[in-house]
Amino acid sequence: MNVDASQGPGETREFQAEVKKILDIVINSLYTEREIFLRELISNSADALERYRHQSLTDPGAYPDLPLEIRIVVDKDAKTLTITDTGIGMDRGELEANLGTIAHSGTKTFLSQLAEGTKDVNLIGQFGVGFYAAFMVAGKVRVTSRSYRQDDSGHLWESDGGGAYTISTASELPRGTSIVLELKDDAAEFADPERIKRIIKQYSSFVPFPILLDNEAVNTVQALWTKNKSEITDEEYTEFYKFVGNAFDDPLLRLHFDTDAPLAIKALLFVPKDNFEKYGLGRTEPGVNLYCQRVLIEQHSKTILPEWLRFLKGVIDSEDLPLNISRQALQDSSLVRKINSVVTKRFLKHLEETAKNQPETYETFWRDFGYFLKEGVVSDFGHREALGKLLRFESSTTEPGKLTSLVDYLGRMKIAQKEIFYIHGSNREAIEAGPYIEAFRKRDLEVIYTMDPIDDFVMGHLAEFEGKKLVSADRGDIELPELDEDKKDQKDQPEAEKEMDKAQATDLAAWMKGVLGDRVKEVKESKRLEGSPAMIVNPDAHMTSSMERIMRAAGRQGDLPISAKDLEINARHPLIKGLAALRQTDEPFARTVAEQILDNAMVQAGLLIEPRNMVDRTYRILERAVGGAGEAPKKVESDS
Repeated sequence: MNVDASQGPGETREFQAEVKKILDIVINSLYTEREIFLRELISNSADALERYRHQSLTDPGAYPDLPLEIRIVVDKDAKTLTITDTGIGMDRGELEANLGTIAHSGTKTFLSQLAEGTKDVNLIGQFGVGFYAAFMVAGKVRVTSRSYRQDDSGHLWESDGGGAYTISTASELPRGTSIVLELKDDAAEFADPERIKRIIKQYSSFVPFPILLDNEAVNTVQALWTKNKSEITDEEYTEFYKFVGNAFDDPLLRLHFDTDAPLAIKALLFVPKDNFEKYGLGRTEPGVNLYCQRVLIEQHSKTILPEWLRFLKGVIDSEDLPLNISRQALQDSSLVRKINSVVTKRFLKHLEETAKNQPETYETFWRDFGYFLKEGVVSDFGHREALGKLLRFESSTTEPGKLTSLVDYLGRMKIAQKEIFYIHGSNREAIEAGPYIEAFRKRDLEVIYTMDPIDDFVMGHLAEFEGKKLVSADRGDIELPELDEDKKDQKDQPEAEKEMDKAQATDLAAWMKGVLGDRVKEVKESKRLEGSPAMIVNPDAHMTSSMERIMRAAGRQGDLPISAKDLEINARHPLIKGLAALRQTDEPFARTVAEQILDNAMVQAGLLIEPRNMVDRTYRILERAVGGAGEAPKKVESDS
C-alpha cells in the first residue's frame, strides 16, 4: 500500500506512560519466540476483515467493495516486511486510541494484573498490545490506514518504539490497513519469503481469509472443523488429517463435533492406523493443536487432553479460551480442565458407539491402541468408569484370539455370582495349563485372562465394574460354591480320588510349614485344586503375584525378598498323599520333595527369582530316581 506524496504535515505525540511499559514488556520478556509477531499481526488483520464483513451487511454507506484478503510482501534488499488487509480500517482517532494509548483495553488494570502474575485479560484479535510485538523485530514501524467510512481520507502512523509516535494525513488510500516493518539487523531472517511462509503455515493456516505472500496463496487448507459435517467429503477429511497429523496413511477413526454448552468447542480428532509406540520407537508426542477462532494457540498441546490420549491427531478450537497477551500460556486452568473433560467424554462415547456399531473396527483400534486406554484406567480416576466399558480381554469362555468385554461378562454371569474373576499369565496356554482356573472351570465360572503386564494394575485400579468386584483368581480368600461331588461320602469315591484323612492333611501341612519356614506364610489344604498338587496364593487382596513380579522387574522393590505367600496343597493328589507316607520312612528326602513342590508352585506363579537351588535339587531327585533302577538309592540331603 503506497502513501500519497501529498501527505500532510505530521504531528508527534508522546506514548501514554502505560504504553511505554507495555512496549518494554512485549519486546523484552512477554513473548518467548520472536516469530509470534507475525501471528499477532495476521490475527489483527483477520479481525479487521471480519469486522468489515459484518459492518458491510448493516451499513449501506460502507466503502466500495474490495476483495477481503491479507497480502504480505517481503523485500530482502530493503529488509522490510509489509502486511496489508482490506478490512474495516482506522480513522485518526482510532489510530491514536489503538496504537498510542490502548485506553480501550483497560491498560492500568492489565498492567497491575501482569505485575501480580494473573494476566486475566483476553485481547484476541484487537489492535493494541498484540500489535506491539512488531517492535521485537522492527526498528521502525509505519502504519497507513483508511476507515471503511466514505468521509475518511486516511492517515499514516509511525514510530521507532521509543517514547513517541508521529501521525499525519495521507490521501488516496484504499480501505484497510498496511503495516510496514523496517527489520532490525538481527531480524533479517524475517525478510526471507520461505521463513515467512513456514510461520504462516504453522500459526495461521486456518485464518478464514486468503493470505497472499508475494501474490501466492499460502493458507490453502480449509478449517474443516468449522464446517458442517454434511458438507465435507471423506477425501477432504483424509487430506486434512494428513495435513494436521503430518501423516501419510488414512485415519482409522475420526470424531467431528461442536458444542455450545457448557463451553463453545469445535473439535476434529483422528485416530491413526498405526501406533508407533508399540514398535519401540519412543513415546508418542501429543498430536492435537489448540486454536482460538482459527488462530493457533498451542501446537501439540500437552494440557488440552489427558496424556493417555496422546495418540490422537487433530484440532480443538474454543472461542471461550482466556489467554494471556502472548497467547502462549493459557490463563484459566479450570477452563482448560473443562475443555479437557468435555472432549475426553465425547471421544470415549464415540469409542463406545464404534464398539457397538462397528465391532471389527473397534477391535482393530483396541489391538493397536488399547494400551493407552489401560493407561487411562490406571492414571485417570475421572474417566475410569467409562474406560472400563471399553476394555477387552480373552476369557475362559472365548475362543483363542477372540475378545470379550466386562459388559458381556456380566451378561453371562451366574445368578448367584458376586465377583468378576481374572487371572494373569504370559499367554493363554500357560494360564490354562496352570492350577488357578481348575476350580473355576469345574464350576463353569468364567475367568478373564489378563496377558499384558499392565493388566493387573488396570484391574486393581478399576477395582469393580457396575457393582461387581474384580478379584484375582490367585487370591487365597476366594470362596467358591461347593460342588455336589464334594459332598459325597469318601467311601463312595475311587481310592485314587479319596482325600487323606483330615487330621493327616492338617498334620502334613504343619510339617511342611516347619520345613519351608519363612518362605511361606502358611501351608493349608486347598478347597479348589483339582488336578495340580499345589499352588501359591496371595494371603491378601492388595497385590497379585504378577503385580509384584512387574514391580520387582522395574526395580521398585530392590533386592527385598518376595512377600510371604500361602501354599495350598491338594489332599487328593497322589504326590501329596505320597509325601505324607514318605515323611514316615525317609524324612530327609521328604523334606527335599516338599521344597521342590514349593519351587514348582512358585514357578507356576511366576515368582521364582533364583533358580540355582531348584536346579541342583532337581538333579539330586533325578539321581535318586535313576539310581533306584540299577543300584541302591542314595541318601538325598535337604536344602534346609
